[in-house]
Amino acid sequence: MGLLTQLLTFPLAPVRGVGWVVDRVVEAAEREYYDPEPVERELAELERALLAGRIDQAGFDEREDQLLDRLEEIAAHRRGDHAS
Repeated sequence: MGLLTQLLTFPLAPVRGVGWVVDRVVEAAEREYYDPEPVERELAELERALLAGRIDQAGFDEREDQLLDRLEEIAAHRRGDHAS
């Protein structure tokens, strides 16, 4: 049956190949999207900008809240809490 199934579904091989490629692209995009390192680097740069006087406290607080929310989203994803 395995050989017969392969022969009958052979015309669909390109579709399965495209599906496999799409799956790999999605996996790579998710890895990049859920990587905490860029967010942590931006938090550090944000603090340096505040200390250097390039941004005010209000701007710092607003962006820091956004970045911390993003880190929480990443942590929830890693825990498997995808509903947040």
